[in-house]
Amino acid sequence: MEYKYWEHFFRIHIYTGIKYVYLVQVTFCKGSIPNRIVLFLGPFFLVQLELKALELEDYWFCSKVIVTDPEGRQWLFPCYQWLSPKKKTILREHLRQCDCVRCVSCRWSVYDSEIPHIVQVDSASGLPYEVRFSFTKEKEFQHLLLRASDHRHHNRRCLYCLLFPEYIKKHWMNDTFFGYQFLNGLNPMMIKRCSKLPNNFPVTNDMVKSALPKESSLEKEMEKGNIFLCDYSRLGGIVGNVIDGIQQYLAAPLCLLFSNPQGKLLPIAIQLKQKPEAQNPIFLPTDSKHDWLLAKLFVRNAEFNEHELNFHLLRTHLLAEVFTMATLRALPSVHPLFKLLFPHIRYTLQINIMGRKLLMSAEGIFSMSCAIGLKGMITLMRRATASLTYSSLCLPDNIKERGLENIPHYYYRDDGLKLWNIIHKFVNGVVAHYYTDRDVQEDSELQTWLTEIVEHGIPKSFHTVAELVKFVTMLIFTVSAQHAAVNNGQFDFGAWMPNFPSTMKAPPPTTKGQATADSILAALPDVKHTLKYPFGYYPEELFVEAVPLQKMEQFRQDLKALEGEIEARNKNLELPYDYLNPKNVDNSVDL
Repeated sequence: MEYKYWEHFFRIHIYTGIKYVYLVQVTFCKGSIPNRIVLFLGPFFLVQLELKALELEDYWFCSKVIVTDPEGRQWLFPCYQWLSPKKKTILREHLRQCDCVRCVSCRWSVYDSEIPHIVQVDSASGLPYEVRFSFTKEKEFQHLLLRASDHRHHNRRCLYCLLFPEYIKKHWMNDTFFGYQFLNGLNPMMIKRCSKLPNNFPVTNDMVKSALPKESSLEKEMEKGNIFLCDYSRLGGIVGNVIDGIQQYLAAPLCLLFSNPQGKLLPIAIQLKQKPEAQNPIFLPTDSKHDWLLAKLFVRNAEFNEHELNFHLLRTHLLAEVFTMATLRALPSVHPLFKLLFPHIRYTLQINIMGRKLLMSAEGIFSMSCAIGLKGMITLMRRATASLTYSSLCLPDNIKERGLENIPHYYYRDDGLKLWNIIHKFVNGVVAHYYTDRDVQEDSELQTWLTEIVEHGIPKSFHTVAELVKFVTMLIFTVSAQHAAVNNGQFDFGAWMPNFPSTMKAPPPTTKGQATADSILAALPDVKHTLKYPFGYYPEELFVEAVPLQKMEQFRQDLKALEGEIEARNKNLELPYDYLNPKNVDNSVDL
């Protein structure tokens, strides 16, 4: 095409030296203007696109710019963003520092000073076009919300959609299934090994000896590593919400569990409040079945709050928002980290904006349907943020810190560690191609990116390639695999409300022997108060070099191999664990 024809649409400026004839190919979405132009330009180091105002449409989506010299050599300038007459878009082909390419339209805001910061946008229309949902994706999300409101949920595992609710209806009261969920249910993150009882949980050997092997004791089982604890102290002191004029209640339990010789994890003692006293009895499996069941229901309600607000909302969605903001603000599109991370962050801001309205507003779910309410939600999230550490986000470190290396049938650990290693191998292959330790320290854009994350999310610093690889592995694992682990089973484990109650309409019992079937039913919530791209797929051609492209292909092959391994194991399980099967893991938190 002639250059004058293109001048009606936009200007291309290539910063050059000596003049040569170059063929510039600009790829737009289907149905747009022709995509080739001959320019008389010379050696260059960046491209500036400036869209002219049009009468019909003011925005054009540009995928990439390819420049070919007379010898046939090509340079790729990834774009993958909407061009607007209101701004100039500058693209770089290599790592020359250039402050002008950052996304200054993404600004930080503070939802609460003691939790991770968020984007300063109230609706999706305020986001840059390139990080908004497409029309198709937005309609899909709205369809999912409609289905969820009708007590159905998006779930690709159709067989399991039928299996889980029926299984849970039959087994939700069983101690074996109650214990199983701490390992492979919605929230495999609370349980930790107990080598010494907390001072505020005075369980004696006489209380639990009937649950332990003969000739053994609580002390001996703790020494063997068979005793585990779930402590919900972050819920302590939070006053329940008032819903429809009715006071709601929640507890801050301590739950002791025993991994028996048969490999079953069983609850052996539950205390519903943090302070030991006469009005705070320790409930045991030997108590009446109604007392024991009511105690377990309060634990499951505590699980609801910790899962939804700490391990799902805070530790995946809100951290993903920090990672996204830092990436958009600090890294230009040509930066190798931007190319590596963009598929994992692209729609994070919009899903979180929509989620805040759905969950965290005055008319949202936590205000209208949950015992914790908005005020309690903020209190819990502040406490959870204060306990957030970098090592707790790194699965290998987290497993060691919680002492869970050897507990049997912990499929979240087994599958998660394999996924972590596959991601780490891929990230190391890409990052090591571009960086030495000195490069990490001297890359000002990289250090700015990290500073943004530290100031608005989690504390961490790094100076070597190995530290950078681990950090990026943590980031990708958090927004993909970890999110899948705590998100994809919400229908499976929560569709049967007594297994995952969002609120309790009666206070925690202060004495034993008072619970009945009717009192348990009265304590449960009313019915009205109950409630992508696949992993390894990179749709945009952001990388052009042979090494990262080869690493991507190997990454996909490793994920496929793990998929087969998990499916083979699941054939022999009564209740398959499929949440970290790579085919069920999305690239990001946008579903």
